[in-house]
Amino acid sequence: MLMTTEVSTTFPSVRIPSHCGGLPVEVTLIAQLTPGQGDPLIADAERRQRGHPSFVDGHDEPSTRIGAMNLARGDPSSLYTFSVGRGGHPFHRHAGNRVFTAISGSAGAQLRFSTASQMQIDAEPAAFLHALHLVDIPPDCLFTVRFGGGTWHQFVSPRPDLPHPALFALSCHPDERAGNLPEDLHQRVLDNAADIPALTELLPASVQLLLDAALRDPQRIPTTALSLHAAPASFAARTCAVVRAWTGRLRRRIPGRHAGGFRTENAGRRRIHNLRLPADSLLAAQLPGAAHEDAVAIRLAPGECAGSDAATLMALLLDGFVESPPSGVSRLMALRNVLVRPFGLRTSPLGCPASSLLSQDAPQRFAGRFPVLARRVSAEGKCVEVILGADDRHLAFRTCVRVEAMTDGGMRCAMATRVRTRNLFGRLYMAAIRRVHMRYVAPVMLQLAVDHAVRSLRGEHALRNAGWCASDVLPAAVAGR
Repeated sequence: MLMTTEVSTTFPSVRIPSHCGGLPVEVTLIAQLTPGQGDPLIADAERRQRGHPSFVDGHDEPSTRIGAMNLARGDPSSLYTFSVGRGGHPFHRHAGNRVFTAISGSAGAQLRFSTASQMQIDAEPAAFLHALHLVDIPPDCLFTVRFGGGTWHQFVSPRPDLPHPALFALSCHPDERAGNLPEDLHQRVLDNAADIPALTELLPASVQLLLDAALRDPQRIPTTALSLHAAPASFAARTCAVVRAWTGRLRRRIPGRHAGGFRTENAGRRRIHNLRLPADSLLAAQLPGAAHEDAVAIRLAPGECAGSDAATLMALLLDGFVESPPSGVSRLMALRNVLVRPFGLRTSPLGCPASSLLSQDAPQRFAGRFPVLARRVSAEGKCVEVILGADDRHLAFRTCVRVEAMTDGGMRCAMATRVRTRNLFGRLYMAAIRRVHMRYVAPVMLQLAVDHAVRSLRGEHALRNAGWCASDVLPAAVAGR
């Protein structure tokens, strides 16, 4: 058999012209991992993929959407992960263009494409085979693929008899709405409720029969083999493939520690300082004779406030307590809930200074959304206060969240808490948590809430400068004012 080999000084690639005049198929090798690394990397990514809230397993292509469209801000793209096992997935197509980056398993991967149009297939089913082209990817490789909407494709392992996955990919759908989608699917896309199986059209059974017959003699199908470091048909490449396959099997069998993921934020490193609220604060009338009181505050420079008023900042601050709780505080609350549940005490996933924001029976609502015990806005609108809190068998607490405009155009955000114990257990409980509450819980909750508010204000400011309609994109916390 006649074979030609070209040497590349850059990324080895192939560009397959479309059989119907559409976009070409482009496949490019980027890098090769250490021997056998593809299999364990794919196994770890698949484990994380299964744990994602939007995980779906359909058409032998487990997937999850990790980035949705944001049409309000002009972004119709979506981001997915998907994996293909050793048995491959069915030949199929999508209405829109696709771009993805993938890692091949330790036995490599074979990518199969047909760019025949539906009109060509309807006129002559064999047109699918005339437009068929295979691309062989070496083991443990990072590679990219790009093709147009309507391109039929299938990804498989070249050795389905061996326990190696074909690939794991990060896929971008540049425009989720693209192509001739059925009306119900188009609406599902607009509702941000689509997934890869819903966007998939399988190859008709009649054409699949023709394909199965053609694959019995794959040497007759146009094939491009890409490789790094050695020519695909060389002794070195074949030896490397064998070593990588065995190494991949070995590395997958070595037990490893399945660590979770982590995220650490510094909340802008804004300085926390202690203060005493003024005598006319709403907190002054709460829980007289309290056994504990603390207050922390953060000062925002004028440039961080983006021209916001105190009420808007307050709404975003309360939204931050709910939407951006510190993970460390959440873990402490989970432990606390387990310990106090046998005593019939109140539990909440939020830290106690702001836990009542999840209440459904508060007497008032701030910004039409946030449950509060009391609220006050000064006549000039320069100072806004709300009272949060709850009563329990062992103690009662009240938290005053205060936003005050400063003379230089900046803002001061404060959170002060009073606690009144009701029995011996309450006094012991406060003695145990007092230092952690003052040194960690209250400061970090305020830091992350303030950071959430500042980020939201910056986003609003950028949108206004770009000419977007704020009512379409601002959080409900602000829109409900």
